[in-house]
Amino acid sequence: MRVPIPHSLPKEEVRRRLRERSHELADHIPGGMAEVETGWPSEDRMTLSVGAMGQTVAGFVEIEDARVVVDLTLPAALSFFEPIVKGALQQKGQKLLGPV
Repeated sequence: MRVPIPHSLPKEEVRRRLRERSHELADHIPGGMAEVETGWPSEDRMTLSVGAMGQTVAGFVEIEDARVVVDLTLPAALSFFEPIVKGALQQKGQKLLGPV
């Protein structure tokens, strides 16, 4: 599942916001028992792994000049959540990357 989120920020600001707020990802997952791990294999790519309810969702966030692309692989057992996850990513992403 690919979710593009447009922005008008310099890449440096996008990186800063993602680094400062990535620890909050678990707060947005129902149940309160999610474990989130992030990494930065390159300057414009953040990897993430989310474990919750016995499932693991892996993916990455690619920072581009005018958008951020979130790419997640949902396990088959969670595929029916795709529209909900997509909507939440778009809403929270626009809030995170919007003007201050």
